[in-house]
Amino acid sequence: MNFIKRAWQNVIFKKGRSFLLIIVMTVIMIFIMAGLLIRNAAITTVNNTKQQVDASVTLSANRDQAFKKMRASASSDAPSTTATRPKLTMPSVKLKDVTAISKLSGLANYNVSVTTSANASSIKAITTSSSSSNSGGMMGGNAESSTSTGDLQITGVLNTATLSDFKDNTSKITKGRALNSSDKNNSNVVIESELAKENSLKVGDTIKVKASTTGKKAYTLKVVGIYKTSQSSGGMGPQQTDPANVIYTAYTLANQIKGQTGKVDSATFTLSDPTKKNSFVKAAKKIINTKKFTVTADDSTYQSLKQSMQKMASFANKIVWLVAIAGTVILALIIILMVRERRYEMGVLFSLGEKRVKIVGQLLVEMFMLLIVSLALAGIGGRFAGQALSKQVMRSVTTETTTSSQTNNMQPGGNGGPGGAQAPSGQTGGNRPSGQMPQPGQSVKKAVKASDLDLKISAVTLMQLGAFGFTIIAFAVLLASLNILRLEPRKILIG
Repeated sequence: MNFIKRAWQNVIFKKGRSFLLIIVMTVIMIFIMAGLLIRNAAITTVNNTKQQVDASVTLSANRDQAFKKMRASASSDAPSTTATRPKLTMPSVKLKDVTAISKLSGLANYNVSVTTSANASSIKAITTSSSSSNSGGMMGGNAESSTSTGDLQITGVLNTATLSDFKDNTSKITKGRALNSSDKNNSNVVIESELAKENSLKVGDTIKVKASTTGKKAYTLKVVGIYKTSQSSGGMGPQQTDPANVIYTAYTLANQIKGQTGKVDSATFTLSDPTKKNSFVKAAKKIINTKKFTVTADDSTYQSLKQSMQKMASFANKIVWLVAIAGTVILALIIILMVRERRYEMGVLFSLGEKRVKIVGQLLVEMFMLLIVSLALAGIGGRFAGQALSKQVMRSVTTETTTSSQTNNMQPGGNGGPGGAQAPSGQTGGNRPSGQMPQPGQSVKKAVKASDLDLKISAVTLMQLGAFGFTIIAFAVLLASLNILRLEPRKILIG
């Protein structure tokens, strides 16, 4: 009789034993499937979200060099009074350098930033009382929180849609439209909803402001959009205006109010591929004067996502191997018990001249038949198990990443602690407002949610699962057959 036919008959006739083995192997395959799905999804997520997560390069004044120049000037002069003390001078970025860098390969988009101040003329600015009992917004032209240079902050940009505040929904356009490159060389502006509400402004209205640094010239601005910001004014210092007083304009208009042309405070370039940041920075440095300006890269969101997904993949790999090893041992023990019950059957087959390889082959075929059923069941249940497991792992990983990031930021040399790198002045064009600590864990959640960690059962995953399953049963059968292979037919029948 053919050993494959014997294996089939044994599986059919021994229904109870076959059902037990199917249950055991299905449980093992489900956990292995869950691990494979999480691992593959983590790898795919990193590859697919390269285009979605922030990776930016900022061109701004070199603060270190500016401080060195100021100190050198102070040491070379005679002892100075307060009136003659050297001041820190930050050079402005040349637009021609920005244009040259914007032509480099690997760039998704770019933005520029020009920050200045103005005084409200036809409207009243929102002021914030410094008293703890009255910290809400109120009307007034000259309150204690107004800066000495102007009660409105004018932020000139190329495109508001690419600003970090608008990308992460800290600020959202509620009426009208955002500013874009077509607003260059005109007086269109976007104002905050509280400022619009208190002054009864709507889209299409005009307002007047007076420059605070260029002879107090008046400018007429047209409101084309109204935005709502969730940024709190509670932690602002005395020299910071209320967030509702931030008016976005084209950088050309901000330059006019500031009294400069062909320059910006900073420029932010968003890369299409975060992994190319080093080559982009290297190419950008060849264009600029590195003694006056600096190019800094920020791919913290991508690195946080990559780190989290690597942790998930590592955890999934551990699940796969631990379950595979445990499954091999469990199946081996079950098959050993099964073989002990079939010693007489095997002794008869040996005595009839059946080869040992075919006896072992029969056991292997029996387990393979049951494995096919288990793979089908695991394909149904593995995804549900993977989703439940991935949520728990993702929650744990993002919490760990956020905690680790906060700890690093509070240490010397961290981004948020003493000695940390500070955001250059005027980096509204791509970075978070000063004082806001980035939360990689939150960024990871947003990035993963945007791409939706996809636990997809593909043909490749099924092949991987099948390979693991076949390897497990092969080792299990081999371990269970060692004693049988050493025995002679006579000893088996006597035993």
